[in-house]
Amino acid sequence: MDDGVRLWTQATGAPGSPPPVVLLHGGPGMWDYLRPVARLLDDRTIVHRFDQRGCGKSDASDDQRLDRLIADLETLRRHWAYDQWTVVGHSFGASYALAYAWTHPERIASLCYLSGTGIGDWRPFYRAERARRMTARQRARLVELESKPHRSASQEREFRTLSWFTDHADRERAWQWAEEDATATTYPINFAANRKLAMETASWTADAVRAACRRIIAPAAVVHGAGDPRPASSAAAVADALPHARFHLLPDAGHHPWREQPDALRDILRAL
Repeated sequence: MDDGVRLWTQATGAPGSPPPVVLLHGGPGMWDYLRPVARLLDDRTIVHRFDQRGCGKSDASDDQRLDRLIADLETLRRHWAYDQWTVVGHSFGASYALAYAWTHPERIASLCYLSGTGIGDWRPFYRAERARRMTARQRARLVELESKPHRSASQEREFRTLSWFTDHADRERAWQWAEEDATATTYPINFAANRKLAMETASWTADAVRAACRRIIAPAAVVHGAGDPRPASSAAAVADALPHARFHLLPDAGHHPWREQPDALRDILRAL
């Protein structure tokens, strides 16, 4: 990047008739986990993924601002020499994709807002639903692990599993999936990035987001799992704000629709 920070990237597929695609992971402060989403598209076009600055295999960085991340993404577009591309963002990455799109609307061939937190205060609903999906013992253990200044490797896996298993609609497989994700990598979560970027997106007012969305004239899909603990109504409000968007509510899907409804997600992304 222009400040010397290096980002890890990976591309799959090959250039095709559809525009190139870039996938933006969530967190904030996590790393790329979107290879399953790339597999839904990379038989038709080239799909790029990367670890955001300060995350995963990318270089450390204390500069954690949406403007900085938007500049990083624009640097990648210029580096790969694309006039336009399709941007797919998941969770926090959906907010990232939206902010990039309203900053550079001329660079967007199409946009997918996947499992985002939407417009308005989503947190009370999320916290209540998350608590409902946990036992009292699990809630107490998560609070205990969160309060530890340092966690052992086993405690960190337990913390991640407890933090993530409520995201899935399939309650019978939710723990297994969260445990798989918790053991898949040992990269540290960048909690400083998480706090800074979450505070920034939380400061967006609903009116400001709606006004900014009007600048995005590309076709868009807003996709949300009906079983995501984050409220679907907040995501639907994004679709209402975008001039050319369609809202897709996927039944029996949680925060990671590629796990529970891969065929439906594939159809939406390929149509987009």
